[in-house]
Parts: sequence; structure tokens; C-alpha cells
Amino acid sequence: MNQYEQHRKNQVKDRGMTDLNQLLEKRSRAWIIGIALLIVLVVGLADFFTGSEVFFSIFYLVAVALTAWFVGKRSGIAISMVSVVTWLAGDLAAGAHYPSALVPVWNAVISLAFYLVVVWLVASLSSLHRELEARVRQRTMALTEEMAERERLEKELLETIEREQRRIGHDLHDSLGQHLTGTALAGQVLEEKLAMQSLPEAADAQRVVALVEEAIELTRSLARGLHPVTLEDAGLKPAFEELAAIIEERFHISCRCECVRELYIRDIAVATHLYRIAQESISNAIKHGQARHILLRFETSNESVTLTIQDDGRGLPADWSQSRGLGLRIMAHRATMIGAKFAIGPAPEGGTRVVCALPNANR
Repeated sequence: MNQYEQHRKNQVKDRGMTDLNQLLEKRSRAWIIGIALLIVLVVGLADFFTGSEVFFSIFYLVAVALTAWFVGKRSGIAISMVSVVTWLAGDLAAGAHYPSALVPVWNAVISLAFYLVVVWLVASLSSLHRELEARVRQRTMALTEEMAERERLEKELLETIEREQRRIGHDLHDSLGQHLTGTALAGQVLEEKLAMQSLPEAADAQRVVALVEEAIELTRSLARGLHPVTLEDAGLKPAFEELAAIIEERFHISCRCECVRELYIRDIAVATHLYRIAQESISNAIKHGQARHILLRFETSNESVTLTIQDDGRGLPADWSQSRGLGLRIMAHRATMIGAKFAIGPAPEGGTRVVCALPNANR
């Protein structure tokens, strides 16, 4: 038998003992005492029928230990006295003869002393066991509360970040974007005035207007990245199609979105987390993997919605599982926040594949 098989057998044995202990813990003290008395009666009858030559006093320890563990010292002492009396009565009824009346008394005293030592040891172990279980329960409750508080704070932090990103996105779109639009219009008016006077500065004004218009487009692109409005308006499919189009336009690579049907997620926070996971995956594929082709794919079933981001880049480094970067940790944490399963690894065709499976119950 190898060490693994021995370890498995020990685990099964420990689990069985734990289940038995929990079963007896649920029973009342009267029930435990009744079982102990029944054990004493059965052992006493066996002691009687086998005669005084066969030593049976040790078997009374089952009832003694059972009572001392689950009921307490006093009940253990009482069962010990009943066991000694039953053992002595069984031997006498079986026809045991002693050279002196002091011999059975001495044997009874020795047996009772032995039982009392066992009672003290078992009761002490039981008390330590219960104290340890109480401490474990308290520690478990404290850890559970601490984890719940940490999750609440992490969720609140992410919500705060998303809220600030939406605010900045709105400010970029509404304030800076409008300001730049006004600047472009003023530049166009200036260009027209200079052109009417046939001044060479008209060409310079035209270039300034073109630069301002590029700044307007860049501002709108940044605003869409910080706050994808389509998530709230039309669902995930248009948002990811727009993201793919922005990536293609900005980085001049192939970025496709495959989603057979419209995909709506009721919780906007869940949709935002999925969108951010896709954004981070694409950013990693371009920045670290130098990918030229990226595919966003949604697959739906009765159980889950699965988002897959696959690229043809250089793939993951050899030590990626030990040195996971901040982006990977954030993606995994976002998936955990929405109850999704997150996985990342090499794609079969080369490159990297990121999978995030969201149960339908969390949509």
C-alpha cells in the first residue's frame, strides 16, 4: 500500500469518526446514559455466561468512556460504579469462589479506581475537545465576517472606481468635448475669414481645425472607454462590437466580435465587469502579446454565458502562473465579484485564450 492510499484510508476513517461523534452529540444525555446502561447489561450477561474465569471487566470501559465523553464526569463515575457492581455480581452469580471476602472487595476497588482514572482522562479530553471546537467556531465566524467585510469593501471600491470613471467619461464627453467642438467651430470661422481675404494663414488655420477635430475624436474615444454608454442603452452585443471597432481603428489590427444573438444582462455592474475583463484582455494581447488578430466570442447556454477572448500573439511567458501581473489579478477578481469562473491559458492554435463563464443565475 502506497502513502496516497494510506492517506485516503485515514481520511475516510477520520470522516467516519467525525460523523459518529456528531451523531452522538445530537442525542440527549438520557439517551447516552440509556445506551451506556444497555452496554453494561450486555457485557454483564456475557460475563455471567462465560464464567468467572474469563476477564470481562475491561469491556465495561466502552460504557464508561461513552458516558464520560458525552455526558460528563459525574455520570461517568456513576456508570463506573454500576459497571463494578455488575461485574462483581456476574462473577458471584457464575459461581466464583474467593479465599477471603476481602478479595472481591479489593478487586472491585482496583477496578473502580481504574475506571475513575479513565473517566478523568476522557472527561478532560472531551472538555479540551469542546473548548477547541468552540475556539474554531469563533475563529471561523471571525474569518467569515472578515472575508465578508473585505468583499464588501472590495466591491465598494470597484463600484467607486466605476462611478468615477463614468463621471470622468461624462465630463470628457460633455464638457471637454463640447469645448473642443466650440473651438473647432471658431477655428473654421477664422479659416473662412482668412480665406476670404486670400491670406496664406488660412492654411494654418485649417490645420489647427483638423488637429482640434482629432482631439475631439480622441476625447470621445476616451469617454467611450471610461463609460461605455451602450451597456445601459442597448446591451452587451453593441458595446462589444463598438469596442472591437475602436480597437481596429486605433491599433490597425483585426478585432472581431462574434455574438449570435442579443445579449442582455439585467445588472449593469455585472455587464460592466465583463466589459472591463474584455478591455484588459485586449490590452494585454496588444501590449504584451503583440497580437494581430483578436476574437471576442459570446456563447450562451441554459446554464451560463461564456465570454472568450482569443488572440494570435506570442502567448504567455513560461513563469506566468507564478508571476501573475496586476491586470490578470484584477480580471480574476472581477470575475469572482460577479460569481463567474475565470481561466486563462495558451490557446490551442497559439496565442492566449481568456475564458469567463457567468452562470445564468447571476445575469
